[in-house]
Amino acid sequence: MKRTLLALLCPIVAAAAPKYAPWIEPDFPFFSTTLDLRDAKPDSVPMNVTPRGLVLNLGNGAWACFDVDLLRVAAMWTGNGVTPEALGPLSYQETGNHKTLGGQVKLPKPAGPLLLVNGIYPGWQVGERVSLEDPREPQPSVEEPGRGPLPENVARFKTLRIADRGVVLDYTVAGALVQETITAAKHDGAPIVQRHFRLAPCEQPRLLVLGSRKAKGAEASVLLSGATMLDHADAWIVRVPAETREFSVSISHASATPPALTVRPVTPLAAPRWPQEITTNVTLSTAKDAYIVDDIAPPFANPWRRNVRLCDVAFFKDGTAAASTFDGDVWLIRGLATTQGKATWKRFTSGLHEPMSIAIRDEQLFAFDRNGIWRLLDTDGNGEADVHELFSNAFPQSGETREFPNSLKVAPDGSFVIAKGGQQDSTISKLNGSVLRVAADGKSYSVLGTGFRQPYAGVNPKTGLVTAGDQEGQYTPTSPLYILKEPAEFHGFLSALLPKEEYPAPIAEPLTWIPHQVNASAISQTWLYGAKMGVLNESLIHVGFNRPELFRVMLNNRASRPQAAVVSWLR
Repeated sequence: MKRTLLALLCPIVAAAAPKYAPWIEPDFPFFSTTLDLRDAKPDSVPMNVTPRGLVLNLGNGAWACFDVDLLRVAAMWTGNGVTPEALGPLSYQETGNHKTLGGQVKLPKPAGPLLLVNGIYPGWQVGERVSLEDPREPQPSVEEPGRGPLPENVARFKTLRIADRGVVLDYTVAGALVQETITAAKHDGAPIVQRHFRLAPCEQPRLLVLGSRKAKGAEASVLLSGATMLDHADAWIVRVPAETREFSVSISHASATPPALTVRPVTPLAAPRWPQEITTNVTLSTAKDAYIVDDIAPPFANPWRRNVRLCDVAFFKDGTAAASTFDGDVWLIRGLATTQGKATWKRFTSGLHEPMSIAIRDEQLFAFDRNGIWRLLDTDGNGEADVHELFSNAFPQSGETREFPNSLKVAPDGSFVIAKGGQQDSTISKLNGSVLRVAADGKSYSVLGTGFRQPYAGVNPKTGLVTAGDQEGQYTPTSPLYILKEPAEFHGFLSALLPKEEYPAPIAEPLTWIPHQVNASAISQTWLYGAKMGVLNESLIHVGFNRPELFRVMLNNRASRPQAAVVSWLR
């Protein structure tokens, strides 16, 4: 008799779900989101969308969105975080069948009055001349702001470190490390936001673009330590000489009298934020079949009243599981390898942007969200991730609501294979609907396949063979399964924004088709190496989603091209 974790992998809806706390947690220092500033007055910019935004809870009702691609503070505001247009907040309370509109018609916006806003240009620049233009290569739709990061020799985001008061942002400018903290206070009833910087030695002067000067009533000042404010008509710009090591700036309404700037030391958060572990029941099957399903209850009842909508699971060598949720959390689960009828859940981190897939490489945990691939590290040993290292954002991410971070797999050479959602209803981007290989060091990528609608990939951990499935709709029948080849092939999906049936390349032949009545919605593939599952050992397994089901894919390499038969073995 063999057991499987199908109940853990597939969508779970609580029979009587409790009422959850708000999606934005007031006591967690950040969350990730797309942010729409296109109608920000009086400095509205038609394409001002931040696809990769870290929204920082500064306290005192103040918020800042940090763009990890352009290293700019896209906006500062006061209020209640962001408006709930994203899929996670919309569907979080399970009060109905909520879906986001396709494209970029309706995206999250600041939920309160703006204090500061920036346009689409780098927040840090090198040299003596500032540019308020986007230097990155345009997407096929030039109005699409999701163009990926700046060149690494110019600037690159590195890590977010959770500290005792908020977070520390680490990034490089001209190859030199910059450490930034952003804090907020109130003075005379008005919000005061302060940005504090520590800089490593650099051979060149640098320019920091604080924000547009067109924002009504805004004011900025610089704590004198070698940095100076430039006289610029359109933006608040700070010149940072090469020898400057520390400086601070203060942003407030002009009517407020800012207090003296003070730089408070930031220390790591030593005590765990979530010390409680949650124990849930594991209902062991009493069936006598060859393969059976145990029911593992998620921790819907938890001290934080946090919903737990699982997306993916991965295992460390000691049997501990890591599971991600659609709402940005990662949990550690222990006890799954025993038959004691209990599982223990420990909350590990939060704040990610729809992390639909996680993976473990060399006993380190990686998560794939809209920001890129994160390496999640517990450097202080308190059982929670205190360092979020942005291992790779080398590839672009558009603002389209359905460019989901679908899957993340580890290849034998240490590289990662990722699959990105492809539905585009507002703009056309070159890498939506693609499967990419991200180099083992995270610094570069190559394209393994294009023309997918909503692809999910699999990788043979021994041979490196890459497979991919797709989900039906808009030129994609149910349910194709492909072996990806090099050079990359086109797989048939066209956005409704493109001319009908004008394909950029011949359409790749699938390994097999799975009829709709058999598998209406497909997700990842996995290989059962070391699974101790009898005749299924070393098999390729295809996972059905809409109706939870596992399929065995039996490959045939004796014909002129590979073929396969697909057999359902557990539902």
